[in-house]
Amino acid sequence: MQTECSADLFGFAPVEGRAVVAAFDGGRMTSEAGAMLLGATDGQLRLIERFAGCFTDHRAAALVEHTVPGLVGQRVFGIALGYEDLIDHDQLRHDPVMAVLGGKLAAKRADCAPLAGKSTLNRLELSRLEPTRYHKISYDAAAIEGLFVDLFLDAHSTAPPQITLDLDATDDPLHGHQEERFFHGYYDNYCYLPLYVFCGRHLLAAKLRPANIDASAGSVEEMARIVARIRQRWPQVRILLRADSGFAREALMARCENNAVDFLFGLAKNSRLVGEIEAELAAAAEHSRQTEKPARRFKDFTWQTRKSWSRARRRRSQPAVYCHFAGAGGARGPAPLREALLRPRRDGKPHQEPALAKAGECQLDLYADRTSAKTMRANQLRLWFASMAYVLICALRRIGLKHTQFARASCGTIRLKLLKIGALVRTSVRRIKLAMPTAFPYQAEYHAAHAALTAAVTV
Repeated sequence: MQTECSADLFGFAPVEGRAVVAAFDGGRMTSEAGAMLLGATDGQLRLIERFAGCFTDHRAAALVEHTVPGLVGQRVFGIALGYEDLIDHDQLRHDPVMAVLGGKLAAKRADCAPLAGKSTLNRLELSRLEPTRYHKISYDAAAIEGLFVDLFLDAHSTAPPQITLDLDATDDPLHGHQEERFFHGYYDNYCYLPLYVFCGRHLLAAKLRPANIDASAGSVEEMARIVARIRQRWPQVRILLRADSGFAREALMARCENNAVDFLFGLAKNSRLVGEIEAELAAAAEHSRQTEKPARRFKDFTWQTRKSWSRARRRRSQPAVYCHFAGAGGARGPAPLREALLRPRRDGKPHQEPALAKAGECQLDLYADRTSAKTMRANQLRLWFASMAYVLICALRRIGLKHTQFARASCGTIRLKLLKIGALVRTSVRRIKLAMPTAFPYQAEYHAAHAALTAAVTV
């Protein structure tokens, strides 16, 4: 209940005869002390510097208070810390830890805060490919797309013998009248249909698309760009492309076959395919009945559609209580390709598609679905900001937390457990001290992450 003595003081139930009150009067304090780990991670990747390098500032240099690297860093760190709305930065611009991360403790002008407010950041998000009178910061879309792949490549000290690229499309629900907004029958709402490309937990592409297209639309161009960039650095690496049945299209499969890329795509079930595996279905059902456990069988056969495919391709089926079909391409042995996709859970059903699970993490934990701007161009830029925040937290997990209980934690868990730490900020002539709680329960993990990041060589 509110106390009677002060409108700014919050009263609560007394404890052992003592009144319990609270107020927002702590002064130089922060709830983001754990974000210093994000700053250390960025020091390893130079992500903010390289991302800011994709923008060009056409403003008058003498009048600039907030630089492009500062604006880009403020937005990416803000999203990583859970602040999806620009309006949050009207208060965050005074936060001492955000100022430390931005490398700017004081403003040049008396009427400014060290960091930018919502209006300045909004102009950044509304940047165009070419500067205008009112939007003087432009960006290079191709450079941003290439940076995602470069960050993935830089995360490896040596080229791996094989990598698996996961493709998936998912819905990004819309609640306004954004440009290129369409209704999607499968998802039963108005949405965008972004295309994601992952390798493990590395994000290589996040392409915003309208929803009135096939799930595979644009995938040939995206894969051509990504594969070319990867092979420029790793010419001998074997690349396996993995996706669900929405990508089993002639253009993409032919592109893979003509460029020495193996592929493993799901294939939608139909009566002809089920007829090919009747014996295996019966055997699996009988084995499951006898053992009272899920059962699976595999069968190889060639398959060709009546019209859409130019040639027959190898199919690998996994009969069980359900049917799962996979189409494989490439000259290598079938077993690794088979197991790469057909890994059932204990209940016998396949795992959630890898790319879809990680795209969901990117959207739910890093607000990649916060596409509420009017134009698709601005929403694509918002998606890239959220994606960079995802890449940053994934790098913290990979480099700093690999030997801790958070080695496989979601981005949201890492933020909640390790980044959102309250601290008293003491500033002197020679140092800035963050006094964090003595009772913080994850001190060992914080210490391990700091030690790993301090001495890290990205691997």
